[in-house]
Amino acid sequence: MTATSIALLTAALPYAMASDGGSESYTPTPADIENWKICKWTAYTWVAVIAALLVYRWTRTLLHHVRRLVNINQGSASDGKQKYFMMPDEKFAWVKKHLLLAPLFRRRHNREFRLSAAMNVGTLPGRLQSLFLVGYLAMQISFCVISIDWSNAHTYYTDGRNRTGVLAVVNMIPLFLLAGRNNPLIWLCGISFDTYNLIHRWIGRIVVVEAVAHTAFWMSGKIAVMGSDKGWAMIDTAMASSQMILTGTIGTCAFIAILLQSPSIFRHAFYETFLHVHIALVIVAIAAVWIHLDSLPQQSFVLAAIIVWVIERCIRIYSLIHRNTGNGVTKAEVEALPGDAVRITLRIAKPWRFQPGQHIYMYMPSVGLWTSHPFSLAWSDDQPAFPHEKPLPTTTMDFSAPRRAQSMSLIIRRRTGFTDKMFTKAERSPSGKFLTTAFVEGPYGGNLNQSFQSYGTVLLFAAGVGITHQVPHVRDLVHAYANGTCATRKIILVWIIQSPEHLEWIRPWMTQILGMDKRRDCLKILLFVTRPRSTKEIHSPSSSVQMFPGKPDVGALVEKEQAAQVGAMAVTVCGTGGLADDVRRATRERCQRTDVDFFEEAFSW
Repeated sequence: MTATSIALLTAALPYAMASDGGSESYTPTPADIENWKICKWTAYTWVAVIAALLVYRWTRTLLHHVRRLVNINQGSASDGKQKYFMMPDEKFAWVKKHLLLAPLFRRRHNREFRLSAAMNVGTLPGRLQSLFLVGYLAMQISFCVISIDWSNAHTYYTDGRNRTGVLAVVNMIPLFLLAGRNNPLIWLCGISFDTYNLIHRWIGRIVVVEAVAHTAFWMSGKIAVMGSDKGWAMIDTAMASSQMILTGTIGTCAFIAILLQSPSIFRHAFYETFLHVHIALVIVAIAAVWIHLDSLPQQSFVLAAIIVWVIERCIRIYSLIHRNTGNGVTKAEVEALPGDAVRITLRIAKPWRFQPGQHIYMYMPSVGLWTSHPFSLAWSDDQPAFPHEKPLPTTTMDFSAPRRAQSMSLIIRRRTGFTDKMFTKAERSPSGKFLTTAFVEGPYGGNLNQSFQSYGTVLLFAAGVGITHQVPHVRDLVHAYANGTCATRKIILVWIIQSPEHLEWIRPWMTQILGMDKRRDCLKILLFVTRPRSTKEIHSPSSSVQMFPGKPDVGALVEKEQAAQVGAMAVTVCGTGGLADDVRRATRERCQRTDVDFFEEAFSW
């Protein structure tokens, strides 16, 4: 099943089920008919949002493709075609500045609110994200209260109970869809998993509130009709004797437990524990709700959510088996590097054609058992992963097939948990490295939104291991420039590191890039060392590779490159939240002068 068909099926499920009317033995009341209408409007809202995103994404993709074709072999800022695409559209530039690129308030967006090195309370959503979340919350509140006669004390407890219950289960469908790594909307709409994960968390909170309201309406209705003493006695009796009431109570309690253990402070401090407890509670909640809705038409919504979850898990299992078996199994060489980092070289059993912007989920049983962790792919190589391995073509097709990377590499900074164990094991090995079995799930990302070849000027910012996201883009752009297949004429890489020893992380790859054809004509590298041991460590190898002490003035760098801009300019950042916010602010302040687009690579969990 293609990603498109999965997305259309998922979007159509609520409408189809709401139109079905349930089983033949079920006779809906007028209030039930209103609830089905609310379900339809919820489905219509999601379809409208997805359609708008599709139109926007593919319109932008077409414009970028046309811009790239028009500017191939157009070389200077004075060239009319490049200069035309450098001029911004005033209205769209205003929308970018005040909506698309804007943080919620003035500046802060991706910089975390930290309580300690291992604990933080999360980040602030962007302005457009906040508008969507507030709008969806307002819509849910409206759906909970409209068409209910609140003046009739005999009916509004029942109507309110049923309305909130229906909304809770219907929202489980987008809740489960947006939680998946293989969410088809990521590729279709060009929106990052980071944004979908944010929406998933907030829809989850809405589901919990609606489930609690559903239970509260039932309990308060019993107390209002029977009085306090008899009402509570009736509630106790129902929980003890009624399967429907007992499982509903268990489901609500499981939802509340999920909410209490999901705040950022717990997720970041105890992520692996959080993840396992979260999955266990979700299973309990879904099983309880399924039994609670036995023989009711609303059960079909829970079934749809389960189907979404099963499909996503099947895709993940298929990816693991397909990528890591067949030609042996995937092997990983883990090497300890200066500056508390490791370089992992993966020999994937069935590799793929590498694209910039891709990331994977890696399992390493000897270190992290069955847990997986996301990492950006920093490099690919057509040579065998390890010197002693020399794979030979097994069929005549292998000689003529497009070459795929034989090995892929990651740079991972030592933190806590999995990364700390991996670094310690490599450091204690006799050669400073060890070889082990690994499993790769993916790749994810690397779609059309990750290509910068339609921009005349590309400014890439990286801090620390954020360089792993930018290096593939630099290689891709330099290669395309040398072949004359892109609009790019200027590439500026700004890398902020704490010590010169961090240069060892990517030295072999950067050596290859610096040796590429026509590299000097298009690429400039600016290195900023924030904690040099002495001034002797700071020296610039050439005019195209320069080193400076301290932190960069991000605004001044953007200003300088904008003054000499060729064509449209892309500004991208991968690094600390503080750097990302600084680059975002510098771009927003100047996006109305020339055509400048901002791209941020982040992963929140």
